[in-house]
Amino acid sequence: MATAASLMGDGRHWGRALFVIIIGAFMAILDTSIVNIAISTLESEFSVSTSQVQWVVTVYLLALGVVVPMAAYLGDRFGLKRVYLAALTIFTIGSALSGLSWSLGALIFFRILQALGGGLIMPVTMSMLYQMVPRDRIGTAMGIWGLTLLFAPALGPTLGGYLVQFITWRLIFYINVPIGILGILLGIAYVPDFPVRKGARFDPVGFVLVAAGLFGLLLALSEGQTWGWSSETIVLLLVGSGFLLLLFTEWELTIPHPLLNLRVFRYGSFTLSNLLSIIITMGLFSGVFYVPLFLQTVAGYGAFRTGLILMPGALASGLMMPIAGRIYDKIGVRLLGTVGLLLLGYTTYLLHNLSPTTPAGTVTWWMVWRGFGMGMTMMPIMTAGMSPIPTLEVGSASAINNIIQRVAGSFGLAALTAVLDRRVAAHTVNLASPWTPVNPAAQHLLVLFHHLPQGLTLLGGYIQGEAFVFGIDDVFVLMAALTVTAAVLTPFLRTVRHPPGPGGGRRVIVSD
Repeated sequence: MATAASLMGDGRHWGRALFVIIIGAFMAILDTSIVNIAISTLESEFSVSTSQVQWVVTVYLLALGVVVPMAAYLGDRFGLKRVYLAALTIFTIGSALSGLSWSLGALIFFRILQALGGGLIMPVTMSMLYQMVPRDRIGTAMGIWGLTLLFAPALGPTLGGYLVQFITWRLIFYINVPIGILGILLGIAYVPDFPVRKGARFDPVGFVLVAAGLFGLLLALSEGQTWGWSSETIVLLLVGSGFLLLLFTEWELTIPHPLLNLRVFRYGSFTLSNLLSIIITMGLFSGVFYVPLFLQTVAGYGAFRTGLILMPGALASGLMMPIAGRIYDKIGVRLLGTVGLLLLGYTTYLLHNLSPTTPAGTVTWWMVWRGFGMGMTMMPIMTAGMSPIPTLEVGSASAINNIIQRVAGSFGLAALTAVLDRRVAAHTVNLASPWTPVNPAAQHLLVLFHHLPQGLTLLGGYIQGEAFVFGIDDVFVLMAALTVTAAVLTPFLRTVRHPPGPGGGRRVIVSD
């Protein structure tokens, strides 16, 4: 059986192992978005409300946040290959049981089981990648692995829409089973063995603090819009989770064997990379969430047609990521990341022109160029942040990366939705203000409406619809500004280069 160290320098073998572990990573990310499209179907299937069905999505995210901090310890204690295979097995079993669900409660429980496996897959596969790929080829490898982060969320609505609309919602879970079994068998055959770190110790206090803190934070961010941001429950969750995470930070920095080695933040590129990743993740979710929302609620397209409109953009990002990885290996992150973020910012700004009359082809074209920008930025910036991390600390760094992306996705949607609601309210007032009794046009319409009782209702609906479109446009202007800000910060990233050879050797070259 090959070991991770033996694959260093052998591109054929580590490339084969990389493609195998991508199977699990792709499935884990796909399931964060594919279920969203089935919400209305599940309401009818189980005769429940939207708020109840939403827990099918929420519990998956909560369970992911709780289990991710365990990834570094489990990888050290049992070996990354064993943890990966166990996680993929749990995820596959959870998928099969989710498809068999006979009630909403059963589905929610099985989704938790599914997430316990899925949450470990992403940080574990990143750690595996860094231990088996030569550091001088890490950009290319991360570009290939990163396809899961961009392509899977975009594919989810399209695939889910087709399965739900034309076959059955249960297939969005069943489809994972044969792929998961194939991934397990290929993993046993082709994924190398990874060393077990002797003396690895579990930090129960740290786990309780970070698990409770992340659970409370993600729950507040997920339900804040529904329960009300100023409600007592949400305020207590935010304050309590913030306090627990502060205690966790203090605890981890004072014990010899922390659950997560937070000292990786001493590397400036890692810290800046995560800050930029927050903005990029918010930008990703703004497109993944609000463009489909616009296409379905304003333009009136079905779920499957919406997915087809967005698919070319996902393919563009998938095409660009391996290319960007190769370019990163040659020139580093600064020029590549800056150009990519500027392109992403410009195309995000173009989306503020969305209106009910915008042709579907125009939306597709904007999303294609946006996909190129996203593909040029996400993995190179993450790779640059990971580049100075020593191999022994990669497990903690990858888990921290994963946690930050989870929180950034939830925070981004929560913050942007709050902005959307405020802007819709403001635009509603502005659009309605001319329609007063003293306005001659309003008087004329009121005379007409006297003979058409539903006229006022139609006018109100029109104003609400226009306000909603303007509000979404404002969200994209905000995200464009944040993205350009990230582009300004990108030149401060430093790419740490390791010379070719197993592990990259001790010497590093820093590009300035």
